[in-house]
Amino acid sequence: DQLTKGLQFLMKKNRIEVVEGTGRFAAATELVVETQTGERRLAAQDVVIATGSYARGLPGVEFDGTRVLSSDHALRMERLPASAVVVGAGAVGLEFASMWHDLGVQVTLVEALPRIAPLEDPEVSQAIARSFERRGIKVIAGAKLDLESIKAGAGGVRMSVEGAGELSADVLLLAVGRGAVVEGIGLENTKVKVEKGLIVVDDDLRTAEPHVYAVGDVVGGYQLAHVAGHEGIHAVEVITGKRPHPLDYNQMPRCTYSRPQIASVGLSEEQAKAAGVEIKVGKFPFSALGRAMINNDTEGFVKIVADAGSGEIIGTHMVGHGVTDIIAEPVLGQLLEGTAWELGLSVHAHPSLSEAVGEAAMAVDGMSIST
Repeated sequence: DQLTKGLQFLMKKNRIEVVEGTGRFAAATELVVETQTGERRLAAQDVVIATGSYARGLPGVEFDGTRVLSSDHALRMERLPASAVVVGAGAVGLEFASMWHDLGVQVTLVEALPRIAPLEDPEVSQAIARSFERRGIKVIAGAKLDLESIKAGAGGVRMSVEGAGELSADVLLLAVGRGAVVEGIGLENTKVKVEKGLIVVDDDLRTAEPHVYAVGDVVGGYQLAHVAGHEGIHAVEVITGKRPHPLDYNQMPRCTYSRPQIASVGLSEEQAKAAGVEIKVGKFPFSALGRAMINNDTEGFVKIVADAGSGEIIGTHMVGHGVTDIIAEPVLGQLLEGTAWELGLSVHAHPSLSEAVGEAAMAVDGMSIST
């Protein structure tokens, strides 16, 4: 409520009119909005589409909001289930599995791909899987859910999972990704193109309709709030005649708010090797870090991937307490085309979690003094 009211205040302060209702394009830069008091027409020189996304389901499986849930349903629950099967181990699945377990729910996490957190560095995936299993979350990776076997009723939900047999729980959460909201907004009345369920844009986030832009989840890529925010800023700068530097999605931090947290930016060791880049890697464990000991939370590590020739940082991968905060330093280092040596040479306060970044950077050249 506080954050929402803060945004409403900023809108009012900056003389931005907020029209509440359901809008659709009538023409390229004309909108029709159904409000509580009737229909209203709006026209502008430029329009930015930021309609966001919805929780996807699986073919033939209907959300009922009681036993078979999307993440939206899960956020509206008034009481906790005794047990849950979470299908999908990306950010949303990991966060709900972690939170529910901390709140006393018996959780089974199922992922069709060979490892959970499949878009992260494999070492991060291994670390999060070990952590979850130690805590008592049952992790089943490389297992396919038999969609036809899902049966929901008053007593809960039952299903079969390839390689794991039959599972049952109070609820089934489908955390299998999000789809762009492109239907029902009148795009057929414009030249805006949609391909594979996403709005097609150029490097300036301009659609095929010259004065219509699109940002956020509707254009795909990293479906993260801070990415959408920067895309919005970029689009507005283009509209107002500025010439902003193109967005580099390789510089965007990726954060998962599970316990332990995951944070990364740039290329993984695996991706760099696949791209033919010669690399050197430095790693530092939280188990050797004073501040982590003070926090009584020593699981996890910081891993830095650098170009073997130049030493330039091309990727950073973290798992552990507080890493979604300390990822900011490697993001800046990568943006400034800094080297691991420069990152390691910068002085990090003691005791602090950020010391792990400095030590991992020094470890790239075998110079970490703590390992």
